[in-house]
Amino acid sequence: MEPSNVTPLRRTSERILDAALHSFAGRGYDATSLDALATGIGVRKQTILHHFRSKDGLLDAVLERAANELGDEIDRALEAPGRGWRRVDAVVRAIFRLAGTRPELVGFVREVGRLGDPFTDHLVQAMDPLLQRASQFLEMEMEAGRMIPCDARHVLFLAYAAVIGAATEVEVLRGLGVTPTARLLVRRRRELMGQLEFQLLPNNGVRSVVGPRRGRDATAR
Repeated sequence: MEPSNVTPLRRTSERILDAALHSFAGRGYDATSLDALATGIGVRKQTILHHFRSKDGLLDAVLERAANELGDEIDRALEAPGRGWRRVDAVVRAIFRLAGTRPELVGFVREVGRLGDPFTDHLVQAMDPLLQRASQFLEMEMEAGRMIPCDARHVLFLAYAAVIGAATEVEVLRGLGVTPTARLLVRRRRELMGQLEFQLLPNNGVRSVVGPRRGRDATAR
């Protein structure tokens, strides 16, 4: 049930943002027309322009909302019990879960990266608070001696590339008529965790912190 304080104007704005997110991620920015978006959600093109002024303005609004959603997901993971590697594991799980449940979100981020400047610059600005929080967490863990000192931004780029790659793989499989399973994302997540273990943890750190893996897809939960 929709909250009583959500106005019709707000509902229309959210519907436009939802439709734009799916179209930008699926069709691409260049192939998305405001006329088609308007027709798809049953409004006039002028209604979209009333809310967002231009197609570029709509892209920026979708980008800001996507960055907020990603930031909220990572913040919740960072607030999970435990510290150090357990929180890294929680964040990676959260992002891959988002890639599985909201593939259009990851697809949109990839599309903005493809567009180049000035859109990429807008993406960097929108994601900067999220990157700052993640970098600060890693640097604190390094200073505490729980992780090996290294370039935190490089580690985050590695994670970003792995998630984008996994989401792309899922999308390609769907395009070929193959239904991807959760196991594919689990496998890609484990591969990323292995790379992060090598980058961040002392030689004997990972097994004592996370413990052994038990059973098929035990870490998928």
